[in-house]
Amino acid sequence: MTLIKSISGIRGTIGGKVGDNLTPVDAVKFAAAYGTFLKAGSGKLEVGRKLKVVIGRDARISGPMIHNLVVNTLIGLGIDVIDLGLSTTPTVEIAVPLEKADGGIILTASHNPKQWNALKLLNEKGEFLSGANGEKILEIAQAEAFDFSEVDDLGEITINDSYMDIHIDEVLNLPLVDAEAVAKRKFKVVVDGVNSSGGIIIPNLLEQMGVEVVKLYCEPNGHFPHNPEPLKEHLGDICKLVLEEKADFGIVVDPDVDRLAFISNDGEMFGEEYTLVACADYVLSKTPGNTVSNMSSSRALRDITTKHKGSYQASAVGEVNVVELMKKTNAIIGGEGNGGIIYPELHYGRDSLVGVALFLTYLANQDKTVAELRASYPQYYMSKNKIELTPQIDVDAILVAMTEKYKNDSSTSSLSTIDGLKIDFATEWVHLRKSNTEPIIRIYTEAPTQEAADKLANRIIGEIKVVAGI
Repeated sequence: MTLIKSISGIRGTIGGKVGDNLTPVDAVKFAAAYGTFLKAGSGKLEVGRKLKVVIGRDARISGPMIHNLVVNTLIGLGIDVIDLGLSTTPTVEIAVPLEKADGGIILTASHNPKQWNALKLLNEKGEFLSGANGEKILEIAQAEAFDFSEVDDLGEITINDSYMDIHIDEVLNLPLVDAEAVAKRKFKVVVDGVNSSGGIIIPNLLEQMGVEVVKLYCEPNGHFPHNPEPLKEHLGDICKLVLEEKADFGIVVDPDVDRLAFISNDGEMFGEEYTLVACADYVLSKTPGNTVSNMSSSRALRDITTKHKGSYQASAVGEVNVVELMKKTNAIIGGEGNGGIIYPELHYGRDSLVGVALFLTYLANQDKTVAELRASYPQYYMSKNKIELTPQIDVDAILVAMTEKYKNDSSTSSLSTIDGLKIDFATEWVHLRKSNTEPIIRIYTEAPTQEAADKLANRIIGEIKVVAGI
């Protein structure tokens, strides 16, 4: 049970003690800090106009409780709320600028299990707050420097449940999305919505593109039928159903619909790392340019970008870091290897809908099955591991020790400490970092074979345990 305050928002488990978990008191405190932060920066607000914030949530069980607390806290600060109700992270991101709002809050713990929830905070562009602004909000929360409005100045709630449909329309209107071409192919697709809002919005998008949909866990009741992180070990049911239904492929999203994984027609994982690779391959073939992903993402994106004569760069982990580097390098497409697609033509945020639509359009114009498409890409294999943290483990000391160990190692081709420790070898790499969203150290490796990736991971984990004395 824990409360994590980071670049990814304020995230914690429901229940327990104030300050240690995401209790009702903590939800109010951090919502008040965010609202106070917005008010402090509203010097240019025209007379008579109140601040406006867009709120949406995923379907997790604690959603309605946290939602009511956050909405009414903002109302108490004199801020108007556009309430989208059940929604997705990218939908809220799109709604903020369309509503000319001053910010947005998504109530979701993304891929975390059902006992977690979180406040993800957006700026007026519908993008995640910078680290500096996040720090200001934490300072306000720590000081409890809140000044609530008097009764005649309270904010008002406007309910608008149309934004999931608006989001779909925005995706279908993109020049590189061709719903007619997709409809002609008469695709059959299985969708695992992990019983959250993806179970509504993804089937609706597919049906509007003329796709036959087979629904699996698409009831948005918050009872996740498996661990909601879209990894191979959690997705046995959809892999089996794709084969049983003789479907063209399967689609899996996380509870807030910003991560996207595909299941190939043979019932095997397409690989969440290759979601971005496939979408980038299509986009770059039509609009050549640069790409960005984070340091924990596959080298395959670099290879595809080079094939299309573009330039690839890697950022620190965290969507805000990817977006910052994408803007700096004028990237055409980017994202994270966890299945997060960022397509600036629509908005600067990870968006499963745009990933699905681009992938379907690409597939409609290929004379290949999904399995054949996957086989056409550079073959890399990843091993994603983690070590649970205890108060006795000093992560910074571990990273310093591992840096010292490898900085003069002849097998190392490059070494970066921008985000934890990334060690590049000739044909493989390892990335060690403390998670922004869970009390763990992540150990990601990539190599030309799964055996080599696992072997490297096990070696590094063994070395970390020796250094940490665990």
